[in-house]
Amino acid sequence: MSTAPHVMIDLRMVEGSLHGIARYALELARRLPALAPDWRFTGLVGPRGLPPGLGALTPPLPLVTSRAAFLSPTEQPLLTASLAQHRPDLFHATSFSVPALWPGALVATLHDANHLALPELYGAKQRLYYRLIVGPTARRARALITVSEFSREELSRHLGLSPYRFQVIPQGVDAAFSPLRASTIEASRQRMGVPRGYLLSVGNAKAYKNLGMLGRISDRLPLPLRVVAGATTAPELGLPESVRILSGLDEAQLREAYACATALLFPSRYEGFGLPALEAMASGVPVIAADGSSLREVVGGAGLLVPPDDEEGWVEAVLRLRRDPELRRELVEAGLARAARMTWELCAQRTLQVYRRALGDM
Repeated sequence: MSTAPHVMIDLRMVEGSLHGIARYALELARRLPALAPDWRFTGLVGPRGLPPGLGALTPPLPLVTSRAAFLSPTEQPLLTASLAQHRPDLFHATSFSVPALWPGALVATLHDANHLALPELYGAKQRLYYRLIVGPTARRARALITVSEFSREELSRHLGLSPYRFQVIPQGVDAAFSPLRASTIEASRQRMGVPRGYLLSVGNAKAYKNLGMLGRISDRLPLPLRVVAGATTAPELGLPESVRILSGLDEAQLREAYACATALLFPSRYEGFGLPALEAMASGVPVIAADGSSLREVVGGAGLLVPPDDEEGWVEAVLRLRRDPELRRELVEAGLARAARMTWELCAQRTLQVYRRALGDM
């Protein structure tokens, strides 16, 4: 292009406690301006703007406020009006909220197909949204991104698109997720109020996260279980009252929760990527994950993979890790090496290449 392009990045889903898609959008918005300093980047936020307390995750780019709240009933016309007003050369829809009525250049990241692949967990409204909004808009997008080979196959199958329409760009992990020094672990544990040894999980109340399975085996595990989740209670997650929920953690506390854990248990039946597994590996924590969906790609041979509903297998995997220090050391080293190859910086660099191709700026 003869003039510096204006790229607008959708940040409207960043609200409340951070989930994987919100982190993805923020991490891109943090890094892209420095990778293309001659380009103009803006972030599109909803009526309430970005939540307070983002700290280092606050993106260093101008923010544009839209009346189009994320997935609100009036989102489509209001989003169209915002894009028509600010006229970006390229809009990056960083989640499944895509502008169906806007005719401009679009790059869309679709993280998974869970609304279509798991219809029993979602209502007809969500499935209809994918059929009427996401699918047709994806067909006209300049480029489509997804985060794993698993998601590419799932999305192409459920949306009737060629898998070659999708560029697979894995999510990443920030360098701030790293092992704690032995001299600081005790202080961190006291600050967090966690025991010397504990098993960590990360999830929410959605059935496919499969936390109820951990609840059923929690009294047979050799260490107490702690779960990072939003503002909720253990019974709402399918867990006994004895399991403590770690909610409202800021970035520093989340990193400490990983780094102080003995292992991460991640039994989710369906993940488009599975960021907690990568963050745990970067923190020097062994991972035991469900054998299926994208977790085979993310964890690979750097963790233990167990069928998601094999309760005996999960108990045995934890016991094996406890009684075999050499296995633990091998998994920690393999996890650190794997996480080092999957960074947000690389994700942003590859995303910028997609923008250049979409704009014909190669």
